[in-house]
Amino acid sequence: MTAPSVPPTAATLPTSPEPLASHRPCLTELRLSAFAGHRGAGFPLGPLTVFAGPSGCGKTSALRAYEALARLGGGARLGDVFPDPVSCVPERARPDAQRRRGFRIGCTADGPEGPVRLDVAVQVEPELRIAGERLTADGLTLLETALRDPGRRAVQAAWHTAGSAPVTRAPLPDDRLGTALLPLRVAGKTDGQRRVLAAAEQMVVALRSVFACDPRPDWMRVPVPTGSGRLLGGCDNLADVLWRTRSECVRRHQQLVAAVRAGCAGPVADVLAEPLADGTVRAVLDRGGGHRTEFGRLGDGELRYAALTLVLLTGPGVLEVDAAGEVPPAMQTLTVLADGLDRSLDPRQRVELLRLAARMCERGHIRLVAAVSDGSWAVPVPGATVVHLDP
Repeated sequence: MTAPSVPPTAATLPTSPEPLASHRPCLTELRLSAFAGHRGAGFPLGPLTVFAGPSGCGKTSALRAYEALARLGGGARLGDVFPDPVSCVPERARPDAQRRRGFRIGCTADGPEGPVRLDVAVQVEPELRIAGERLTADGLTLLETALRDPGRRAVQAAWHTAGSAPVTRAPLPDDRLGTALLPLRVAGKTDGQRRVLAAAEQMVVALRSVFACDPRPDWMRVPVPTGSGRLLGGCDNLADVLWRTRSECVRRHQQLVAAVRAGCAGPVADVLAEPLADGTVRAVLDRGGGHRTEFGRLGDGELRYAALTLVLLTGPGVLEVDAAGEVPPAMQTLTVLADGLDRSLDPRQRVELLRLAARMCERGHIRLVAAVSDGSWAVPVPGATVVHLDP
């Protein structure tokens, strides 16, 4: 579980139509130095990354760490991100002389500023707090924090200044990611400070706009009231979203219909939501000739396939994500985290879904990080980076 058994190469990554120097900020590596069942692990991330391996190999924990970093990058507090932090500590991790135990995770974000690395050490026992954080680029430490005084609810931070003083020192909260707080603390008056702000912004933008998705077929079978029209992670309000998207984007809806037709049994002329007398809406497949099939009658595989297809064909404006509102959409990339991507899908559905994902990821507007039990079927799909994990 510490490293891919067959490391992907650059040849497995699709070529983006955008120039490399101007591509949107995105994560290119996930590091699990000591997290759950992982030790010293570093995983490359491409536009379409598939973690593959048997149960217990650490696929879910890798996606969990990615989502945690994303939430921390959005400014969430440590306790909200890790409600059960003890489960993140490696099983055989022994406490130090001060009876402290914890875990370490990190990532690399590429973008206009080049590769920027973020590494975070989290203390779980005796109290949950960030024990240390480091933001680096080109071998230069731009931000470093350390827990100096266990009696204070703060860490001592030092960030690059390159002015009259080489660094600026100040306390930061011990339950928030310092990188996400830098825009509020760094003045940006010197070249060094501006470099710190640019690197922090690149990391935060790369981490934000993450949609963790695990469609729940039982929830999708029930009619739902109309609401925000933004898809939830469980896709239980899919009918409400279809009610909105079918009229808002005809071209994308036609693509959805074509994709559902390729993965569902029987003819499919349309995918839509129809209103009911009680004010709710339900999703249906229009079979043509006046015949319709309620989503409640579809199998689990068909429902998960339809929901994941909709996710890949939409964007932050439709999905319930924490997008960076202060950053233009053209500079952001939506990342979908899909644990158990192949769950309940038959061989045709999973290949069709991954091919659709590869096409969408190649355009540069979306990235997919997924977990599957067996990655052999994913290897032949052009553009897929398959990371094999050992138990």
